[in-house]
Amino acid sequence: MKKIKLVLLLCLFGYTLNAQEEVTTALKITESAQYKDEVKVDEISAMYTSPTGKTAIVRLGKKNILLDVFDNNLNKEFFKIIKKEKKEVYKGHLSYDDEIKVFTVFSPKKKERILYCHTFNIKNNTHTKKKLFEANVKKGGGLFTGSNKRQTSFAQSPNQQYIAIATDDIKKKSNSYRIHVFETENLNLVYSKSYRDHEKQHFAHNDLIIDDDATVFSLGKLYLNGKSDKINGRANYQFVLHKISQNNTSHVDIKLEDEFVRTLVISQKNNQLHLLGFYSEKNSGRLKGGCDFAINASDLTIASKKITELPQQVYEDLYGYRRGKRKKDKAKELRNFYIDYTLEDTQGNTYILAEEFYTTTRYIAMGINGGYWETVFHYDDILIMKFDANGELDWGRSLFKRSEAPSYNVFLKDDQLHVILNSGKNLLEKKDGRTKVSQGWFESSSLYDIVYSSEGKVSYNKVQNNKGKTYYTPFYGTFTDGKFITTTTRRKKKKFLTLE
Repeated sequence: MKKIKLVLLLCLFGYTLNAQEEVTTALKITESAQYKDEVKVDEISAMYTSPTGKTAIVRLGKKNILLDVFDNNLNKEFFKIIKKEKKEVYKGHLSYDDEIKVFTVFSPKKKERILYCHTFNIKNNTHTKKKLFEANVKKGGGLFTGSNKRQTSFAQSPNQQYIAIATDDIKKKSNSYRIHVFETENLNLVYSKSYRDHEKQHFAHNDLIIDDDATVFSLGKLYLNGKSDKINGRANYQFVLHKISQNNTSHVDIKLEDEFVRTLVISQKNNQLHLLGFYSEKNSGRLKGGCDFAINASDLTIASKKITELPQQVYEDLYGYRRGKRKKDKAKELRNFYIDYTLEDTQGNTYILAEEFYTTTRYIAMGINGGYWETVFHYDDILIMKFDANGELDWGRSLFKRSEAPSYNVFLKDDQLHVILNSGKNLLEKKDGRTKVSQGWFESSSLYDIVYSSEGKVSYNKVQNNKGKTYYTPFYGTFTDGKFITTTTRRKKKKFLTLE
């Protein structure tokens, strides 16, 4: 019995070496008054704070779309329920000025798809719904197949006048892909153009931007034979950047040599497009370093190609000093990382954040009633890479993290990167130099602000101990005008948290 008690005590207290009871973040913390949730729908589809300070939340339930609007002091001033179709699902959103545009797909029949846009004006508290277009797909297909963790099928021009939407149009005997461009204000169609049509080759869309002249740049992975990433030890794909306007379509092939790349994102700087991502020497599910392909936007010529191995600091953050050095020396590759965020600071530097994501199964025993198998989602380590304005890798860091749900959000403030997430009440500082961001079985949680300086130095700052307080979900947060605002999804009566 004494041994059992000792084990329990070790579980309870053995991993609390870095007790941080007090708030240590330099950000100003403000909590709003409590507000009532008239209809309980936990998941948030869109959350946005306008330049005038109003905050809106859009949620899609089984039968309705819910809109909540809050004033500058985060007091609820408006609530609306909008009926939706039974088979109408959320696909993405764009926010600007006083409006949120939420895109949904309705599937009235097995092969019929309708794309709608719900426009919410949070200044006037109005809602309109417009059908953008209809499409026929192959049985069981969709308009946005090939999507990843990031929203990559919708883009708005910097001057906010145009919206671009990239869709798949895969039919029985052809693989075709299409761009629609609309005017933002009235959603009138500017043009629609098919930009890739082939009987056998598949195109997996990666990223999308549109400029002030309504010219679209669509980036994706073109498979050469079937859909396998690797054939005979080499990549079975090349990346293709399409330039699409109302009167013309052109493209450039970005061929890989000995690298494998899962996905690339577009960063536009002056007259060049930087295609940034991670490369591997083994397969596209692994990661050895960062890569940058610089493309001249005017004529789609390739200006440069740069690849850089992961810095040793990335390995040390994940594995500790000694083990990290061994893995770096042996050029060990990471795996299962997916890009979540791309941010640009005032100096033109680009930050890419990726999270390790994979699934496992576990058996849940039900006693004499048997049991069942449960799928477990793992949202684990975070990788942070900073590229300078020329596409050179400045530094890389990582967060040793464990979670079973989407758990973090990021923003740049004064050219410092803030990672906001919930973890155990006390972060675990291991003997090998690592700081583990996770919650133990018997441990309460805390909200943290993890800050990276422009040079890559990290500090771990506590926002609050969650025990007895509102549990905020930073994943759904919004950052506007120097303020990060998030809310909770756990209670019927809720609050907002502001960090500024």
